[in-house]
Amino acid sequence: MTFRFQLEQLPGDKVNEIFQWLVEPLQFGFMQRALLVSLAAGLVCAVLSCWITLIGWSLLGDAVSHAVLPGVVLAYVFALPFSLGAFLFGTLAVGLIAGVRSTTRLKGDAAIGVVFTGLFALGLVLVSRIPSQVDLNHILFGNVLGVTDSDILQVLVIAAIVLAVALIKRRDLTLYAFDPTHAHAIGLNPRRIGALLLTMLALTVVVALQAVGVILVTAMLITPGATAFLLTKRFPQMLSVDAALSVFSC
Repeated sequence: MTFRFQLEQLPGDKVNEIFQWLVEPLQFGFMQRALLVSLAAGLVCAVLSCWITLIGWSLLGDAVSHAVLPGVVLAYVFALPFSLGAFLFGTLAVGLIAGVRSTTRLKGDAAIGVVFTGLFALGLVLVSRIPSQVDLNHILFGNVLGVTDSDILQVLVIAAIVLAVALIKRRDLTLYAFDPTHAHAIGLNPRRIGALLLTMLALTVVVALQAVGVILVTAMLITPGATAFLLTKRFPQMLSVDAALSVFSC
């Protein structure tokens, strides 16, 4: 209210000047592309963040986002799309975590920690040792101001696929998040739903990787859902608040 009061006291030309200062960067093409990619990544991460938070997979989202690093580097080496390498290593990380949990006495959190730190360390070694004319450090921190038209198309297509699946399967995913036992009792297959959600998670990481890099993907996957969970008590409201917060932040 204080800010609003002070803003109303400003002369009209001063308010107009502030507004122009805020929107002026959007006159440039690279800023428009950056905003579009950020909004797409923020929206798809926010939608998935709700289910990840409710199920308790926040650490798994962190693991997948870090585990894609070696896949991106190897994709560069073999002249393949970065998204392909990221998706393959994201699914590989999920498979390794499941394998460690089923074949050892380690619990889920320990298996996740071992796999994602190992793959992330491998990725850092590859980044530092492979000669490249491209600065691979933007994989870690993102390169949102350098996205190309092909990057935008890729992000929009993958984001549309994830959001479409989330819309179609929203009831099954929500039931699985709240009560997987009841989901199984009414004829749903919790393993298939879990596998679907993990695939969506890997694709979402690919989308966000273009905008914010490996490190901040974790924040986009966890923070919106966790914040909305604290502010609301109903899932539809949680989904709306979560998406609004993420898009506004982007």
